[in-house]
Amino acid sequence: MTQSIIGTKSMVVSPHYLASMSGNKILEKGGNAFDAAVAVSACLGVVYPHMTGLGGDAFWLTYEREDGEIRAFNGSGRSGSNVNRDAYIGEKQIPFRGVRSAITVPGMVDSWDEILGECGTLTLAEVLESAIEYAEKGFPITKNQVMYTEKNWDWLSTAPITAKIYAPGGHVPQVGERFVQKDLARSLALIADQGRDVFYKGELAKAIVSFLKEQGGLLSAVDFADHHGNWVEPISTQYRNYTIYQVPPNSQGFVGLMALNILENFNFDNIDHGSAEYYHLLAEALKAGFRDRNEVLTDPEFFNIPLDKLLDKQYAAKLASAIQTNAAKVTSPSMGNDTAYAAVVDKDGNSVSFIQSLYFEFGSGVTAGQTGVMLQNRGSFFSLDSNHVNSLEPNKRSFHTLMPAIACKDGQPSILYGTQGGEGQPQTQTAIITRMIDYGMDPQAAINEPRFVWGRTWGEDSESLKIESRVKKDAVDELKERGHHVEVVEEFDGVMGHAQAIRIDEHNFLKGGVDPRGDGAAVGS
Repeated sequence: MTQSIIGTKSMVVSPHYLASMSGNKILEKGGNAFDAAVAVSACLGVVYPHMTGLGGDAFWLTYEREDGEIRAFNGSGRSGSNVNRDAYIGEKQIPFRGVRSAITVPGMVDSWDEILGECGTLTLAEVLESAIEYAEKGFPITKNQVMYTEKNWDWLSTAPITAKIYAPGGHVPQVGERFVQKDLARSLALIADQGRDVFYKGELAKAIVSFLKEQGGLLSAVDFADHHGNWVEPISTQYRNYTIYQVPPNSQGFVGLMALNILENFNFDNIDHGSAEYYHLLAEALKAGFRDRNEVLTDPEFFNIPLDKLLDKQYAAKLASAIQTNAAKVTSPSMGNDTAYAAVVDKDGNSVSFIQSLYFEFGSGVTAGQTGVMLQNRGSFFSLDSNHVNSLEPNKRSFHTLMPAIACKDGQPSILYGTQGGEGQPQTQTAIITRMIDYGMDPQAAINEPRFVWGRTWGEDSESLKIESRVKKDAVDELKERGHHVEVVEEFDGVMGHAQAIRIDEHNFLKGGVDPRGDGAAVGS
């Protein structure tokens, strides 16, 4: 896709075309943006199973035209009440796969209930119709699901229960094959019929916990029954003449705000887009945010995160002055990779920017018995070092990479944006929003332009600045001269994540852009 799709009334963007279509179907049925967003979320949990699902978490930013407020919902789960570091004595870190990585309660289903209960007009059963149908009758497998299945084949093909679903017949499914998930369809139908409590207190909760207990897992029935997400106050900053909103910690969203506060000290009128200076400034601004993030980010109920300082404009100016225009700094990145971002704007201007994840591709790899629910491995992000800010403790939320964003102008949403990609999320967000605000690009152009990602993604320890091969050679050479460990990757490399964006323009038209690296679609009406 080379240009944005334009809607006159509404817009849905997501990393899978069927999910986008399901959201648009809800809008055409008379539902609002919140109804459509939950439909998209549920559908993604079926048709994008390598990235998200019922066993994962979700974060939401919402705007109701009626009250004119941006609100945030934290749909991430906490560690079990009996989960602590003693369970991992003798180990250097929590395992990335298996039942002992599935130590946080999935928060996504609860978030659906909250979003619909607060803002929706349709029932849970109505918005889950498409997800249930695609799980029951199947859908055509996309290139991305095949790619990530191949990448994870060694363990995926041998994981009990999981292998039967994701490696049917002992082979990698091919693009266009019908992918059916009967167990997941039954679970979704139960949720549609009985509501969120069946997942946290009823039949599904009992099935999941019973399976985990048999396999040596650590979550209990009490942990599921006690789960609740939280409506929280969003955090924000001013960038140029926009107010940029993010979800507060335990999300890393403040890193994106810090980067913009730093970049505001530079005049992009004098910086060519795509030049070495452009990429250098963005990378160095983000590194500064990463350094602070790695020192403080965890569950704010367990540690006082100094957001006032981190988002202070004078602090940003100090960090900006420390950037050396001809020398790259080294810092310590973290990790994380799999996610799905989507956004919806309806005919009344109601807007939802949301993101959900299993953490790693296919999460923990644990499919909970006959429920069809793949459980996340977000808890593997906890540290086993008692002195670490993100140290594992009972009933604690981990450092979370998920960070949906909304940019408002004159008090109303103007740009909804976000991306898959762990460490890449604040980096890609910063590239997209500067391209749209400072260089006047529409969403599709901003997403299509060559991207970079600094540091490592999970399983790959690196200080490299990965940059797509479409970047001009002289810019790449200059970045190397400035001290960046440049690694040139493919033209549209998947390591850059899958970004989506919606812009509401001056004529009140809605421009939607989706990532060519994914399987998504922008559907407007």
